[in-house]
Amino acid sequence: MSARTYLAYDYPLLGAFWTMLMIFLWIMWIVLLFRIVTDIFRDDGLSGWAKAGWLVFCVLLPFLGVFVYVIARGRNMGHRERAQARAQQEEFNAYIRKTAAGGSSSVDELARLSEIRDRGAITDEEFRRAKDLVLSGHGPAGRADTAGTGVSAR
Repeated sequence: MSARTYLAYDYPLLGAFWTMLMIFLWIMWIVLLFRIVTDIFRDDGLSGWAKAGWLVFCVLLPFLGVFVYVIARGRNMGHRERAQARAQQEEFNAYIRKTAAGGSSSVDELARLSEIRDRGAITDEEFRRAKDLVLSGHGPAGRADTAGTGVSAR
């Protein structure tokens, strides 16, 4: 009993490959389980009871639940994922368009105010008040009456 045990000799190379394969398949199954749970919550076509039923099935009988879900509803998983990605991209693009077109910068606003003052439409005092408002971040950014002067910045 005093003999040393060498693990490398007791664990053959084929056993190491088999263990790595099992670990890889187990990780793949966990990733698939998370994708299925995400798909269950993403699908608006399922009622609350159907979602609860699929979740209970996948939690209580995980291997069978995952495989049955992939067989029964796997065809449309990709469609739902693409639809969600498309909707997110459209929301992002709309936000970018709104942000880019929606507001003018304070530099643009000051340039407009300067042009209005140069034309003589507002006095130097009105220009100073409007400039203070724009620089403080409370200015109307060219959408309304600047500093209560009665003159629109656009």
